[in-house]
Amino acid sequence: MPGKVEETREAAAAPDSSSSTSSSSSSAPFCSNVPALVSDFVDSFVDFVVGGQFLGSEMGRRGRMLSTWLPAPERLIAIGDIHGDLSKARAALRVAQVLDANDHWIGGKTVVVQVGDLLDRGGEELKVIYLLEKLKLEAQSAGGDVHVLNGNHEIMNMEGDFRYVTPAGLNDFRNWAHWFTLGNLLKDKCEGLTKTPDLFHSIPVSYPEGLRARIAALRPGGPISSRFLANHRTVLVVGSSVFVHGGLLPAHMDYGLEHINQEVRDWMLGKNGWRGPSYLHGANAIVWLRKYSVVKESRCDCELLNEAIASIPGAQRMVVGHTIQNRRGINSICNDTVIRVDVGLSKGCGDGEPQVLEIMNDRELRVLSAHSPLQFINAGKTTKNGIAIKDKDKIGLQSLLPDNPQRYV
Repeated sequence: MPGKVEETREAAAAPDSSSSTSSSSSSAPFCSNVPALVSDFVDSFVDFVVGGQFLGSEMGRRGRMLSTWLPAPERLIAIGDIHGDLSKARAALRVAQVLDANDHWIGGKTVVVQVGDLLDRGGEELKVIYLLEKLKLEAQSAGGDVHVLNGNHEIMNMEGDFRYVTPAGLNDFRNWAHWFTLGNLLKDKCEGLTKTPDLFHSIPVSYPEGLRARIAALRPGGPISSRFLANHRTVLVVGSSVFVHGGLLPAHMDYGLEHINQEVRDWMLGKNGWRGPSYLHGANAIVWLRKYSVVKESRCDCELLNEAIASIPGAQRMVVGHTIQNRRGINSICNDTVIRVDVGLSKGCGDGEPQVLEIMNDRELRVLSAHSPLQFINAGKTTKNGIAIKDKDKIGLQSLLPDNPQRYV
């Protein structure tokens, strides 16, 4: 009997191997997800503190090929250079009727294209980037989208050219670096996460703190350049409209628009050295060209523009930023073949009136403005490009300008 009692006790004390296995297997997925959950939580916290937005997990969305050619939506909006001015960015988006008072997307299936130059001249560059990123996610959920292009100021900053950075801009990135570094320290304490690299690797400690932070964030492969800028195209064709910051030459088409977008993306991800491709530099660069955007039309090369447009299948117009149109506001030249949308929006550039270009059904163009009356170009006639015109002498957006050049439209 004593032997039987001992056997019973041992049996009762022995763990049930099947139960233990079941318990272990059920908890394993949760345990294996803990590092990822910690990482997502830390990233979301840093996003909110720095950019004022919760962007959520971006798994599965990043790393995709960025299409250069997109079909025309029913409603398409173009917004010019923003240059670190959050309040003006909001104003332009509200003029476009895609942003509500609480900074949420209300544009439905509208597609927005911002033509570059989010950086420099203002002190809220990161908040502008985060706002547009959040709107992109909300727009996609509603059937719309937000596309941001890279301008010359994005390229300059990635290459360490900070001539147009403001003190507030340096401080904004210094604040970002503080929270980003703190977030990395928290991640390093979580077993199972890869140890984060030194944010300031190879950047001299003698540099001012804000400058070190900006270099670290925006250099090729940096956290901001690889997360955001690398996912912005350099050129985008939507329906019959070609969007680019400065302008395209026939040589750029020969090189290949898809090739340009992918090559710039790879460089921004840190795969190809410090300096960007050659077509991003010089007066004829995609992001620097002014041949089509000089305010005085007689100085614009319409013949070259027509040649460039003709080399892009299905294209009827080019939409560019980069060159402030002074008091003219959004306007067109060369028989509506190029629309210039840089109105000097930012307070760091000229504090221009918020305006956006609206393209309906890929052919009807009108300028939406914060204060000026709505101007709709439609008189039942069309140009050879299929754009509605106002009278027989003046075509497209040009019909709104010469009689009173002091007006925005």
